[in-house]
Amino acid sequence: MHWFFFAITSAVLSSVAAITQKKALVKMNALEFSFHLSWLNLLFCIPFLLDPGFGTINSHQALIMFIKTMLQALAFWCVMLSLKNLEISSALPLLALTPGFVAIFAFVFIGEKLTTTQTLGLTMLLFGSYFIEMKSIKNAIEPFRVFFKTKKYIYVAAALAFFTVSTILDKYLLKDQKMETSSFMVLQHFFFLVDFFILMLITRSSFSFPKKPDFKYVALLVLLTAFITIGYRYTQIIAFTLAPVALVIAVKRISVFFASVAGGKIFNEGGLLKKGLAALVIVGGTLLMLL
Repeated sequence: MHWFFFAITSAVLSSVAAITQKKALVKMNALEFSFHLSWLNLLFCIPFLLDPGFGTINSHQALIMFIKTMLQALAFWCVMLSLKNLEISSALPLLALTPGFVAIFAFVFIGEKLTTTQTLGLTMLLFGSYFIEMKSIKNAIEPFRVFFKTKKYIYVAAALAFFTVSTILDKYLLKDQKMETSSFMVLQHFFFLVDFFILMLITRSSFSFPKKPDFKYVALLVLLTAFITIGYRYTQIIAFTLAPVALVIAVKRISVFFASVAGGKIFNEGGLLKKGLAALVIVGGTLLMLL
């Protein structure tokens, strides 16, 4: 099946997950939420143990996977902190900058090249992100000022850095090391649980869960988010095995625009018309990348 199907499926599921995450984070600490999500994700990975393709994992693969998941755990935590402290329509669009960073690192470290048309598509993706954050033509530098001077956006910047490196390691394990998808999913989510457990201990965070009357509501949100998370991670991994990493991440990042417009409406955030126009720029960039 074509890689774009898996990538766009991952994008749609990821956008839904962002909305359920935002709702859960209203009631929960970002790190506690990430920890509870990690052990639920591992439970949902149990069926992969029954996959005939499930194979052995060598020590080198395990070491790279641990490093990768720690970076992704830190990135995920930073995204959760951003969602908790910022509007969803302001926090998520900046993550669309990831493809640009990934494309550069993929070219330097694993030799992947993009055509001129694909590079133009990436440029449109980045411009769409810029347009969403721009308040007016008179304040054209506002997105840069906000990004570099607003403390709340430090989490977004950190997430971009962690995601960039960890995504290259994803590609290395799946393409160069030829790890089986089922083995990758199980080991990744086992290490995610270890990583978040370590972070909980280091930060001395509570392992508690919201009490009544919020318990059932939050538990359902976390359970739903975990199920959707497995879906978007699995389809992303499949896409990674079929196409260049920068292209997959570029399409996957369309999710931030789905979530920005839909989430902005759900959470009564403003500027949705402008964000819708920016989404059209993103779609145009994605179509150029597929040519």
